[in-house]
Amino acid sequence: MKKIINDPADVVVESLRGMAAAHSDLIAVSFDPATIVRADAPVTGRVAVISGGGSGHEPLHGGFVGSGMLAAAVPGAVFTSPTPDAVQAAIGAAHGGAGVLLVVKNYTGDVLNFETAAELAGVDGLDVRTVVIDDDVAVKDSTHTAGRRGVGGTVLLEKIVGAAAERGSDLDTCERLARRIVDQVRSMGLALTAPTVPHVGEPSFALPADEMELGIGIHAEPGRARVPAASADEAVRALLDPILEDLPFAEGDDVLLFTNSMGATPLMELYLAHGIAERLLAERGIRVRRRLVGPYTTSLEMQGMSLTLLKLDDELTELWDEPVRTAALCW
Repeated sequence: MKKIINDPADVVVESLRGMAAAHSDLIAVSFDPATIVRADAPVTGRVAVISGGGSGHEPLHGGFVGSGMLAAAVPGAVFTSPTPDAVQAAIGAAHGGAGVLLVVKNYTGDVLNFETAAELAGVDGLDVRTVVIDDDVAVKDSTHTAGRRGVGGTVLLEKIVGAAAERGSDLDTCERLARRIVDQVRSMGLALTAPTVPHVGEPSFALPADEMELGIGIHAEPGRARVPAASADEAVRALLDPILEDLPFAEGDDVLLFTNSMGATPLMELYLAHGIAERLLAERGIRVRRRLVGPYTTSLEMQGMSLTLLKLDDELTELWDEPVRTAALCW
């Protein structure tokens, strides 16, 4: 294992220290338990949108804490759900009196721990709602989930609902908006290589050089199938077709296309794949109105990519365009 680390047991803490040093104008980091909150938190009179999950998917979620997006993020150990007390601490630090919306990827540990924290906060008189995102079309169940996994669509949900909260939308509105996005977003990914979890010290699975894993999860869960390595055209089509068929997306739809690196895929290859996806969508009469390209929902150093499509309307487009200032997204 070759990684720029010291003790594998300290990877998350040392990474958070560096993040705090790099972005002290945007975030405040606590360590016991670990939380990342907006530097200006709590923002009085605004809904606090909070998310989190296991580390190793950076910049998800801590990179999206800031104005116009998340009020706080809760990082667990690598590929491990944060504990309820950490989620409670984030709620306590971020809520501004207008309620809290927890955005939770559909992994069993995340759902249980965030919902436990929400219940405990409710006992204290706080209005805390939970929205579970499950946009991965690859499988219905996996090692970590009951039902579909939450993956790249989480970024789009956090940005759009975060913009609504920044505007001053109330908790009911933010929750309805989040559930609408869950209904309209779909994703699928593939892997060319496996990630190596620091405290494990070896790749999560063995993948021959002439094969790829289609439908992989962000924790290196198995996908739909292990297939021969393909050209970029074939690989993008293998991801896009199941996404389009699932919602389904149709001619005349407007979409946001998110082309995501799983960690090690360089931008040269990612832009190449994005261009293919745009062409294939245009051939079907689907118009790409907004785009996001880059490593935003990663799986350590996995080489691979994912595609996410969100069906847009004027409201979602307007909220996507709203200003955002975080470590990972800024416009």
